[in-house]
Amino acid sequence: MTYGNDPGYNPGGYPQNQPGPQGGYPPPQGGYPQGGYPPPQGSYPAPPGGAQYGGAYGPPGGYPAPEFAHWGLRVGATLIDGLLVGVPSGILYAIGGSMTASSIQVDPNTGEMTSSGGSGIGMIIYLLGFVVAIGLGLWLKYKEGTTGQTVGKKAVGIQTVKEQTGEYIGFGMAVVRYICHVVDGLPCYIGYLWPLWDAKRQTFADKIVGTVVVRAPR
Repeated sequence: MTYGNDPGYNPGGYPQNQPGPQGGYPPPQGGYPQGGYPPPQGSYPAPPGGAQYGGAYGPPGGYPAPEFAHWGLRVGATLIDGLLVGVPSGILYAIGGSMTASSIQVDPNTGEMTSSGGSGIGMIIYLLGFVVAIGLGLWLKYKEGTTGQTVGKKAVGIQTVKEQTGEYIGFGMAVVRYICHVVDGLPCYIGYLWPLWDAKRQTFADKIVGTVVVRAPR
């Protein structure tokens, strides 16, 4: 028997001119799309604001992995935010304190202290400085929760997002995260230094509330 010279022999399958096995898998209607199979349904969408992350934020081969913000950028953002809050409130503190102090007089003979009407105005200005500090601080937390960025973070190009989804954390969680920074100061501010060697550049507060600080999309 010489298969090689047999015109009906097909070494890769069934003999020519004969049908294959019944019940094969037909192609889908419309054929297969160019470029391979379509992506599976239910994949992670891009986070709000146009940010696109991968790794923990989506399936393998999806969005690019985020670039965690290094310690120097975080310090720079904190300094800018601190100046934004501290300068106007500090000016009011200084004016109010000086007015209050200058209005107090001490009798050299009796040692009795008396106060002129300027002390009341000075105290009001001093309290106004406190209100300004609280208001600016809450405004920064609102910006961070709804846009991922405070004024300082926007200036250096970083933002705060949820570790698992890459979404913005919201105003309430931004306030909770700020309160949790108390843990970063104990002991010896080690939590603030933790991003220097942490794989995700997280402080203790970040780990508690599940956030990361990443480079903002360019």
